[in-house]
Amino acid sequence: MYFQYGQEETEYLSGKDEKLGAVIAQVGRVNREVDTDLFPAVVHHIVGQQISTKAQATIWQRMRGALGTVDAEHILEAGNEQLQLLGISCRKAEYITDFARKIQNGEFDLEGIWQKPDEEVIRELSALKGIGVWTAEMILLFCMQRPDVFSYDDLAIQRGLRMVYHHRKIDRKLFEKYRRRFSPYCSVASLYLWAAAGGAVPGLKDYAPKKKAPAKKAAPAGSHTEKTSKVQQKG
Repeated sequence: MYFQYGQEETEYLSGKDEKLGAVIAQVGRVNREVDTDLFPAVVHHIVGQQISTKAQATIWQRMRGALGTVDAEHILEAGNEQLQLLGISCRKAEYITDFARKIQNGEFDLEGIWQKPDEEVIRELSALKGIGVWTAEMILLFCMQRPDVFSYDDLAIQRGLRMVYHHRKIDRKLFEKYRRRFSPYCSVASLYLWAAAGGAVPGLKDYAPKKKAPAKKAAPAGSHTEKTSKVQQKG
């Protein structure tokens, strides 16, 4: 199942913004898969944090094979040790079992959250262990299919904005300007900015300032060989 949108959203965005409209025309329809089952969607996002998409898919396949159904009951039956045997880190296993426990004892209302506004959903999800604001926003979009999600913490969206609008940097004030322009269809705008950031539009480039190469260390007096300093790269 893909994120649902149609002509109404794309025509609105194209009418509001000529440059985004050009991207929409070039890219065509964007099909992004969604998972509307909230519990496994949350677990899937926790599993995928700070690992590659391939590693996430491998672990997820193991989980589904071992548990049968990824729900609170099966998670708690498995426990932390069994989850770790599937390739999940100790900390993530604790996050997942803590979430399952909150579902089972009624501390987190899995059904009721669907009726709440975006900001409240983000607040409740990000209060869970292992779920930050960005992850909550991705769950809003790719699980709950909310139409107006625009994540400042998403580096690919910032990259897409730089590429489409030729900005060197996206600060919060500039980001909010685009949020207001794209609302109430920020989620669809996000799909196209992700596509642009991923190279779907030939000729676009990232206008972020290039990082300078580290300078070479001068050779000591009397030395016949030049040594270069080791520069620790920032993560």
